[in-house]
Amino acid sequence: MSKNPVSRKEWADIRAESMQSFPDVLEPGGSAIDILLGYQKETYISIEEHPLTVISKSRRIGETWGIGSSAVLTSAAARGAGGMDTLYIGYNLDMAREFIDVCAMWAKAFNQAASDVEDFVFTDKDDKDGDKDIKAFRISFASGFEIIALSSRPRSLRGRQGLVIIDEAAFHDDLPELIKAAMALLIWGGKVVVVSTHDGEANAFNELCDDIRSERRPGKLVEITFDDALKDGLYQRICLVTGQEWSPEGEAQWRQDVIDFYGEDADEELFCIPSKGSGVFLPTMLIEARAAGVPVVSLELESEFTFWPEDKRISWIEDWCEENLKPLLDKLPKDLVHCFGQDFARVADLSVIWLINIQRNLVRYCPFLVEMRNVPFEAQKQILFYIVYGLPLFQSGAMDATGNGSYLAEVAAQQFGEERISQVKLSDAYYKENMPKFKRAFEEGMTTVPDNDDVVQDHKAIKKINGVPKVPRGDRTVSNGGKAAGKGKKKKRHGDSAIAHFLGYIATLMDVAPIEFLADNSSGEEVSSNSVFNHQTNDAMSLIPEDMLWEY
Repeated sequence: MSKNPVSRKEWADIRAESMQSFPDVLEPGGSAIDILLGYQKETYISIEEHPLTVISKSRRIGETWGIGSSAVLTSAAARGAGGMDTLYIGYNLDMAREFIDVCAMWAKAFNQAASDVEDFVFTDKDDKDGDKDIKAFRISFASGFEIIALSSRPRSLRGRQGLVIIDEAAFHDDLPELIKAAMALLIWGGKVVVVSTHDGEANAFNELCDDIRSERRPGKLVEITFDDALKDGLYQRICLVTGQEWSPEGEAQWRQDVIDFYGEDADEELFCIPSKGSGVFLPTMLIEARAAGVPVVSLELESEFTFWPEDKRISWIEDWCEENLKPLLDKLPKDLVHCFGQDFARVADLSVIWLINIQRNLVRYCPFLVEMRNVPFEAQKQILFYIVYGLPLFQSGAMDATGNGSYLAEVAAQQFGEERISQVKLSDAYYKENMPKFKRAFEEGMTTVPDNDDVVQDHKAIKKINGVPKVPRGDRTVSNGGKAAGKGKKKKRHGDSAIAHFLGYIATLMDVAPIEFLADNSSGEEVSSNSVFNHQTNDAMSLIPEDMLWEY
């Protein structure tokens, strides 16, 4: 499988090592909550602390069983202790009955005074279609609260206050309407738990997960893969209940058997990766709606440039910066904060510096960007430093520190401060966590792009691969610029400006104050933040004209 490459032997070795410190199921004097496994405890704590908890989970891990403990403790408590009704909503009758039986078990384990399970008719009120009777199950507590488990999806929960649990949410007929009805309970101090395995990336449940990742909707997202559950002791618990003897080898075989059972669906069913994940992440219309007429400055060098004498290379780049960058830097608004992002490349792809100033209305505006092809490391460093020293109210930058990019990101952090330069190791986890925020900026009109077809194509290159928004490794587009200099080959792009834009946007979210003035320790005078960040010297910086260092 693409996301579970661990072999059976490797898993056995991992689990043998981790189990050396595995605790007893229930320590003497411990509470029944101690019986919960680590991921179940994480869910329990999240429900206690957050009005909205969304749980993206693997199948066959007993997560709903753990949620039942929270439901019982919530409904058994007095009102003054946070007690409230619990309303469980599954998508069929069997789920409802199973959940209520789990809650009955927990009520006995917690020694809570509760009635026997009873079935009754729950009336779902709806102004549009009229009242609808739904078969339900109920446990009543001495606290005066109850747990009700329903076999359908009430569209209106008027007059109720409590904990709403929507189980296997991705498989409900109209999840958005169900969530809307559930959220109304939050006004009166209720809580909502939405838990499910995935059913495709276009499903409303996956969109809800992305909403929380992008901070579009407040709430806590808990993700529990099959391997997360195993590491927390799922298979040990199964062995305990079934009377089997646990061993690392036995667990590894069981893990592989489960993965084999799900086959091609294992990524979605067990590893929280929505299927059908190869669609365009940013639609063309959305990208073009944010287009503005700003320059794209390009520099492409012949391979011979790399071996010119050093002084000639430095002088040539200085002249190029003076001619192409200084006029644009001079026009930047002196009263706005500036940030940048850089996607690094040396030979095959473009190295792009994406500039951003933060407007008064908080829009992240791109005044221009710089694209470099076949530009040597030191020349890229010289250009980057020239730009940053010319930015009014420089705040922060985020740089691709993956592979060869780590050199330039490191020297930039040394020059301008590691708190201002984020050295980003691009990974699936980083993309998954931060790309939804980037998309949100497009959707809400909070960012801009140059009205340049190559740049638009770069942004269209971002796709969801196995649930992760990124530029696919092998996907390349052909630039409208024609042939690469001297090689007769087509100029190819790999979403380079889009990643630079993404990093630039992330830089604007960094919690760093912009520099306006710094003290010059040699003279005691205050000087512009764009002149001297520290007193390190290098050949490239010695060539920046004095008026550029002191002008702002």
